[in-house]
Amino acid sequence: MSSRANEYAQRFNIAKNRNKFFIASTVILVLGLLSMFIMGLNLGVDFKAGTRLDLYIGKEFSPADVESVIQEKLPDTHFTAVTPYGTHQAFTRFDQTISPEKLNEIQQALIEKYGDQVTRQESTVDPIIAQELARKAGIAILVAAGGIAIYVAFRFQLMVGIACAIALLHDVFIPVALFSVFRLEVDLTFIAAILTIVGYSLNDTIVIFDRIRENMRTMKSKTMEDLEHLVNLSLWQTMRRSIFTMLTVLVTAVAIVIFGSEGIRNFSLALIFGLVSGGYSSIFIAAQIWLVLKKRELNKKRFAPAPKEE
Repeated sequence: MSSRANEYAQRFNIAKNRNKFFIASTVILVLGLLSMFIMGLNLGVDFKAGTRLDLYIGKEFSPADVESVIQEKLPDTHFTAVTPYGTHQAFTRFDQTISPEKLNEIQQALIEKYGDQVTRQESTVDPIIAQELARKAGIAILVAAGGIAIYVAFRFQLMVGIACAIALLHDVFIPVALFSVFRLEVDLTFIAAILTIVGYSLNDTIVIFDRIRENMRTMKSKTMEDLEHLVNLSLWQTMRRSIFTMLTVLVTAVAIVIFGSEGIRNFSLALIFGLVSGGYSSIFIAAQIWLVLKKRELNKKRFAPAPKEE
């Protein structure tokens, strides 16, 4: 494996091409920021307040017919387009809380139209609770990412902690930006996916840094060329493990998207986006940031004034 890693390292120098990866990530992040600034996030009931209504129709139906029933029963209420999912099911979201009595009227009207098999399930969140959930979700992500970065800084060194923190921010932001671009709903399952991504990405990154630390014991690292070779070889030595781990989880997440229920679809999509982003950042971002920081440390030592003789 070592000889093969050496062969790949000579063919493609990841560390030497780090600026290309930095530029690619910067472009993605800027486009994501523009999307979020222009379109914002499609916040779900959990963070925006209101009522989400899930309907089981039990047979083929027209979303327009269901919308006309809702408009008839709630003429002055704004709601999103009725979206079919699964088999004979649909959901919509109201911007305000809807009383159970009004939802009963909608269900009864649909029963008269489609039959007694029509059932409903609603989720209502008060505005105050929605604000609290949003605040705590943000705190949870920051505490998880910050705590992990601090642990890594103590476990390895400060520069590794800084590199991991930047890579984690990269991994969190990419799924958020993509959810904004594709107008996917951000709910509590999305937050769960983000926290999962933070743990997965860090685990992969630590494996790479652990290999870098092992190689530093046997390889010289006095010049920038030495460091580039060390990082590049370490990345190729752990490449198979990184790719296979990502693909294993990715196949599972894709299967959940295809065969899972609508309730965990956004979780699976966020997981897919984050897995790809996390695998990319572990290989092409985190170690390269450490390399840049290490280069600055070498330059300081090189140009530091010699101690004066007494």
